[in-house]
Parts: sequence; C-alpha cells; structure tokens
Amino acid sequence: MNSKINRRHLIGLSFIICHLLFGVCACVDNDDVPEQMYTAKKMTAGAFLEAHPERYSEFIDLLKRTPYFSMMTTYGRYTLFAPTNDAMELFIKNNGYGSVEGIPQGICDSIARTHIIRKGAYFTSDVPEGTVGMNMLDALIIWSSDSDVVNDNHLIYYVNKNSRMLEYNDSVTNGVVHTLDHVISSSNDFLPEKMAEDSTITIFCEAMRLTHMDDSLHNYIDETYSIGADSVYIGTQERCMNNGNPYMTCLWVNTRYFKYTAFVEPDSVYHRHGIKNIEDLKAYAKKVYDATYPEDAGLYDEDFTHRKNPLNRFVSYHLLDRIVSYNDLVGSDLTKECWNPNICDPEDFYETMCPGTLVRMCLPASLGVFINRRGFKANIYGDPENRGIKVFSPSESGSVDPTALNGYYHYIDDILTFNVHTRDVIFNCRMRFDPAVLSPDFMNCDGRNHKDQIGNTIRGFKPGYLKGWEMSDESFVGVTGNDIWWRSYLGHVVVVTGRFDVTFKLPPVPKKGTYEIRMGYTPDEERGVIQAYLNNVPCGIPVDMRLGAWDPDVGSVADGAEGAQTDEEIKLQDKALHNRGFLKAMDCWFQGGYSSGGSLRSFNHGLRRVLATESMDPEKTYYLRMRQVLDDPEKYCNFNYLEICPKSVYGSPEGEDQH
Repeated sequence: MNSKINRRHLIGLSFIICHLLFGVCACVDNDDVPEQMYTAKKMTAGAFLEAHPERYSEFIDLLKRTPYFSMMTTYGRYTLFAPTNDAMELFIKNNGYGSVEGIPQGICDSIARTHIIRKGAYFTSDVPEGTVGMNMLDALIIWSSDSDVVNDNHLIYYVNKNSRMLEYNDSVTNGVVHTLDHVISSSNDFLPEKMAEDSTITIFCEAMRLTHMDDSLHNYIDETYSIGADSVYIGTQERCMNNGNPYMTCLWVNTRYFKYTAFVEPDSVYHRHGIKNIEDLKAYAKKVYDATYPEDAGLYDEDFTHRKNPLNRFVSYHLLDRIVSYNDLVGSDLTKECWNPNICDPEDFYETMCPGTLVRMCLPASLGVFINRRGFKANIYGDPENRGIKVFSPSESGSVDPTALNGYYHYIDDILTFNVHTRDVIFNCRMRFDPAVLSPDFMNCDGRNHKDQIGNTIRGFKPGYLKGWEMSDESFVGVTGNDIWWRSYLGHVVVVTGRFDVTFKLPPVPKKGTYEIRMGYTPDEERGVIQAYLNNVPCGIPVDMRLGAWDPDVGSVADGAEGAQTDEEIKLQDKALHNRGFLKAMDCWFQGGYSSGGSLRSFNHGLRRVLATESMDPEKTYYLRMRQVLDDPEKYCNFNYLEICPKSVYGSPEGEDQH
C-alpha cells in the first residue's frame, strides 16, 4: 500500500472488513456431502491419489516433480482434476515424451497448475454448468454436460469440452477430486487466433480482421504492474467475531491481466438472414448503423478502422474489454439463490468496445441468458423485437473449446446490433450497474465473484492500475468476495476507504435525455460522509452514509402493518421519499436466499440516494467523483450499486417499480 497510508489506516481497514461481513463463508464440510459422493474424511487430495496408485500413479509422479503435490497434502480448499494413468499415457504418446520423466520441467509445472483450482472446492452440484473458477494459471475452467445414451441418459460432465469426468465429487479433507479421461488442454492462443481456428464463425472473424478490431484483443499481462513480497498482504489477519466469521484478509491483485469477451454469430445465423459473405455483412451493418447514427451516414464507409464506420461499430458492439464467462454474465454466483424470480428477471449491463454503447444481459427463468431483451420471463419469448439474442450455454455450444489465453467467446443465436429499437425501446429502462463492472480490472482478476481459500478477501487495486478510475494517494479501493448474508445487492460491495478522493468513468447513456444518477449503499455508523461531484460539479449536499431509513432526515416509512399498507399509500410514501432524494432498496434481492431471507427493500439498512439529475448525451463522457468529507481514515463508503435512470421511467405516470 502507498506509504502515506499508515498503520492506523490498516487497522481501520481490518475493522471495516470485520463489520462488512455478516455471514459465514462456505468451506468443505464432509458431513454435508450428498450420499452419492465418495467421502474420504481422513484423506487429503494427495493421500487420496496415493491410495489409488493403479489409477493415478503417473499423475502422482508428475505432481511430485513440482511443488504442488505437497500442496495437495496441506490444509486448504482445492479442486483437483486428476487424469488417469491412461490419460497420462495418451498425453505422453501424443507429445513424444516417452515417459513422465521425459516431460520438460516447465511443462510439468504448467500441467500441474492447469489441473488445480486453489481458491475453492467446487462440486458439480455447486456449478451445474459454466465457469467453475480459474486454475493456478489464471485460466478459466469450464464444465459442460451431456446425456449418456448408453447408460440410461445419466449426465456426463466435461472439463473445457475435451476432458470427460470419469468420476466426480470425491470429497477429501482439503477439497474435492474429479477424475478425468484426458489431460486438460491449455490454449496459448490469444482470442482472435482461437476464434480463427473455428470453422463455424468465418464471416465474423473476417470482419474482425478487416476492421482491425482483432488487434485490440492481443493484450494479456501488464508488464508495468508489480508487487513485492512485502506488499501482497495489506491487512492484518484479524479474526472477525461477528457470528463466528473466519478472519478476512486484504490482498493486492497479484497480476494485472487484460482479457476480453466476444459474442459471435455462427455463419449459419448470417445465412439465415441472407448474409453469405463479408460484402453482405458490410451492407447489413451499413443499413443498421446509418439508421442509428444518421449524422455519420456515408462519411466513413470505406475506412473500416474508423470507430464510426458501420462495420467497425458492428464488430466492436460484440466485444467486451473484460472476461465474462457464461454463468457470470448476469449477476453473481448468488443470483439464482437470492433473486425473487416471480417479480422480475435478473439483469446486468456492460459497456461494449463500440463507443457510447451498452449491452443489457437478462436471465429469464429457465430460458437461459439473453442479450438486449425487454420483458419478464417467457411472456415475450415469441416477440422478435423484444425477445433478445440468446447466448448459448457451454452444453449448447458443441465440442469447440472457446477459452483462449486472454479471453472467451460465446455463440449467439441471432444477429446482435445496437439498432434504433434497441437504443429507444430496449434501453428505455433503469440501468443498474454492479460497481464491480465499472472497471474491467475488477473482473479480469476474478474480483467480482471471488471466494478465496482463506475465506472471503478484499481484492485491493493500486492507484494507476484500475482502468477508468483515479484515486488520491490516501485512497483505497477494493472489491469484496460474495457472501449470502450480506445486506448487499449481489452479495458484495466495492469498498472505498481512507481519506479518499476517487473518480470513475460512468457508463454511457443510450440516447440524449434527462437521467437520475443514484448510488445504492447500506448505511451504518462506520460509514463516511461523501461529497459527490459530476464532472467536478458538486452534486448537492454531502451524503451522510451513517443515516439509515430510521433517521428522520431520511424519513422512510415501512411497508405493511408498521407503516404504509395499501398500494396507494406505499406509492405516495415512495414518492415523498424520492422527493427528498432517497429511494428504498430493491425488492427482488433477498438476504440469506429467496426461500429464507427478507428483501433488501424491507431492511432499513438499504437505501438509494439520488446524486444528480442531469441532461446527458451518449457522445459525452461523464465522471463521478466521491470525496470523503470526514477527517477519519477508518470511515468508508460501501458502494453497492450505481443506477442511471431515464426520466421516462422515474417520471412516468404509473411511477417507477420497486424492483
């Protein structure tokens, strides 16, 4: 941490961590393992392998040439993927090594790290499909499933598409072991090269090359970023006593990565729309984007690298400057557990690499993930304009492994564009942003949904290495891990602490208009008093985050027997609260899970504060600055979510919904 942040600041940070956490982090508990899982109550993962040499002896020999076999015999929460002897022999034969001893030392190390997730024990019941986590090479591990028609259609699980799990969910004292029939392959290709190998997406890849957007996807590691052994650990290991929580630590991000995501139409989708080649796609893109941006029509048609060229806009609207795997596209890993699916669908919003544009991700119950969808559940599934574009899950995507060294690509089932209907109708909505999507660095280090071996940690970000953010020397910015019991939307927050002064870039608005900018937070006595600025213009009086709904200066009235009872009374109370610059939290997120908790709206520890009402333009860039008013480094801001809401929504005759 910067030398100007003193020991008192570190102690205060530990105090903050303790008070942030309300629940107990999940860890391996063999007594809770389902009966069908093998349970080795007195065996570590290393001991489990050694107990079955007839199956794992060659993988054991490889691990023992690295530091990682001994790690598998120590305390922790690991997921180990163990290739069988047959799998190892096939790998050795295909690569001409002759034996395990013939595998170069560097390759042994890489194989070992490819097969270990050291920040969590993941069972197939925890993640039925999608990204399991990042292995020790910081590469995605993804599993998909299929039906075994030979064996009564039992589920078959695959890791990164090509390694079948022969046995899975073998619980051990320090995690879980899954047995594989192939060594997991690890791609050394960057995302454009990985996509170029896929014969089903040739038209999009040609458009990517023509616009040179592929050149924008070749970064990987920031070589200017470094941490020393004395700066990795920035918080003391204080044990949090609230509800018996395990201690938490505060860690700098170890490596700064640049990663990317692409949403890609297979050639068959283009063919369905009469697009047979790149010339047809140019014409299609021109028709769409000349209508969306009539002021640019005809000006840049032959300059395919210009950011306002129609084909360039088409391609870049398919790209994100962060890695987002399938089950992270909407919300956190707690979304399915804590969201009330009976009132609205979970959503997320991301800025794309096409300047001034967003994608709206939606998770309608049982239908999968959709891009730019408007409506609720299946009610509009047949409406072609509002249905959205379906993102194929890993199990729906065939046998191609879509993981690259620096990214991931998703197949989609229709043509994705930022057309006039998308701009004017789909995005005529309240846009709620998890703060952990407000910089790609939050996501590229697995910060948004991380759960670490030693319990939930705060991932810290050094000044100058958090894209879109600027912070003073006495500022600390970090993102917490998920916890079901936090009274926070999506189960985590971005923590801003110290005598802080931070500024971050706001996502673009979809079209010109008047918008409210709001901050969601949980008030408490440990919080600070924040002066907000929009493009350095003060946003009214400071926000006192110590004052909750209970305070008369806020003036919130409870729903139901203790306050407003009828729908009309509740609407009037909400309007009066809004007139004072506040809104209650949403009713769709339930602390502790939908089946057992209460909604955030029902807690007086959940508020939204209107920071500014502003005329905004998608062609302009806006920055929100937050400055700590109190001269106390132990006070902090727990930034839970950002909302940008158009006047057509908050000022509509029927009023804004409670979701």
